[in-house]
Amino acid sequence: MTKKTDTSADETTLDTKKKSEDWSELMRTAGLAILLALIIRTFLFEPFNIPSGSMLPTLKVGDYLFVSKYSYGYSKYSFPFGLGGFEGRIWSDAPERGDVVVFKLPTNTSIDYIKRVVGLPGDVIQVKAGRLYINDERLDREEMGQEDIMTEYGYTSRIIEYVETLPEGKVHLIYEEGDNNPLDDTLKFRVPEGHYFMMGDNRDNSRDSRVSDAVGFVPFENFVGRAEFIFFSTNGSAHFYEVWKWPTTIRWNRLFNKIS
Repeated sequence: MTKKTDTSADETTLDTKKKSEDWSELMRTAGLAILLALIIRTFLFEPFNIPSGSMLPTLKVGDYLFVSKYSYGYSKYSFPFGLGGFEGRIWSDAPERGDVVVFKLPTNTSIDYIKRVVGLPGDVIQVKAGRLYINDERLDREEMGQEDIMTEYGYTSRIIEYVETLPEGKVHLIYEEGDNNPLDDTLKFRVPEGHYFMMGDNRDNSRDSRVSDAVGFVPFENFVGRAEFIFFSTNGSAHFYEVWKWPTTIRWNRLFNKIS
């Protein structure tokens, strides 16, 4: 007489064990992915999006860009929530004039700003009648034309576009509404050692180092990284995850543009 064996309990045990192993494998994979993303974000590249027009025409609202974390070395602000645990910078490399930089706002380090480096340590910076002076030398600028732009506040503004040339010969575009606006005439600013003077390319619509009680001189330690290239750009009528809207909202001509 053959004895019958009930395998249902064994199968249930095997099935439960397999599900447990699958779940453990999923958790390990997710953990490794999170760790890899954290390493990339901390040491290599971090994504940022542009919420305001202070860097027009270089950067537009709705641009998404990568910032290289290694360009200037690392400080505590290279780490999430400023948890680096040390002061100053390690493996540092000095910024160049004209670099577009993400930095922690000196008056509130929980806020990220993005501006252009115009003043190096020891420089004297001044704006007179809308013209930028570096070490008492007025920068050259060439008018490229005028246009009406829509601001993020919903009104139209007439701007003048210029090509501005920095002392070392690097050129970039700037916007001006005119040469007699509130930040178009300043005192002389002497940049302290270990600090930089930052300005937005949209000169009449940028809170930057000209506003001492809001930004002022930016310590090198506060630099997060150099803006490298735009990896995504939308006109604002679709979010990054709204894939079905991409064909009509993506600014295709801005994708993978190098930031200079």
